[in-house]
Amino acid sequence: MIGFAAAFPAAAQPIRGGDLPQPFPLFPLNNWWNTDISSAPVDSGSAALISFIGATRGLHPDFGGDSDDPSAPIYGFPYVVVSGSQPLVPVTFDYADQSDSAAPGRPPGYPIPEEAKTQQKWIEGGLAGNDLNADGDRHMLIVDRDNRILFELYALRWSGSRWEAGSGAIFPLDSNARRPEGWTSADAAGLAILPGLVRYEEVFGSGPIRHAFRVTVRSTNGYVYPGSHAAGSTSGALPMGARLRLKASRDISSFSEPLPRIFQAMKTYGLIVADNGSDMYVSGTYDTRWDNDVLNAAFAALTAGDFEVIQLGWQPTARGRGRAARH
Repeated sequence: MIGFAAAFPAAAQPIRGGDLPQPFPLFPLNNWWNTDISSAPVDSGSAALISFIGATRGLHPDFGGDSDDPSAPIYGFPYVVVSGSQPLVPVTFDYADQSDSAAPGRPPGYPIPEEAKTQQKWIEGGLAGNDLNADGDRHMLIVDRDNRILFELYALRWSGSRWEAGSGAIFPLDSNARRPEGWTSADAAGLAILPGLVRYEEVFGSGPIRHAFRVTVRSTNGYVYPGSHAAGSTSGALPMGARLRLKASRDISSFSEPLPRIFQAMKTYGLIVADNGSDMYVSGTYDTRWDNDVLNAAFAALTAGDFEVIQLGWQPTARGRGRAARH
């Protein structure tokens, strides 16, 4: 994987794990991913919602480097950085009525690199776009660094003649535009994926991490703000878009650096339920520099019972208070 610190190349080739356009965090500071929830109210049903997950359920870092499994050769989400001159190609969607065909004011298409058709490690799971053995969510995350646009795709595959995907969503990085009510994105909750990932350069940076993280749970029940889409109706489960906050009382000082930086972000910005999956799996990037022997043990030391659920649908107001917005 090419290092994050490498300068943008003179040529306009796509870069896996390339430098993301600043400023950080991604999206405006008042975006839901970047909202400080340390003073947000706890939901009255918090204890029951945590109990549904299982209070002793440990966290797991759903990211890492290369895998020994040939059917899924990488852990975590790869992402690709392209220039504004990267060709846009059409995508045929299974859920075309909830997918974006073009960025606002831009020509239609997605800047999918040609290499992704036949090469591994461009798409989540690691298998190439044309690999008939590829399954799973098959997300692809692409950032146009020059136009500051995030393109995200779900269930992406190359048929031999065209790109096909389950759904696709396009997010200008300078906008807080939310998906229409009832719409999915490339993620079940209708949210962007990339801004909620644990990224290596942030974890090993000098400053605090200033955004929430994406988390999955096994079952969900409807959705609340900032989510826009439901993918389950299991009674007692958390809704898509729900926020979990690591309790302020949970001591994280015994963890070695840089783990407290990750866990402090869970106290300040929390976790946002974005998809159905394994309980308390926190999403991050594919990067061969991650040390999963360290990450797995540290994350497992935190359990669902160390978290509380923020008032469902809570939004900050100009006065710093919140309101519930149920859908």
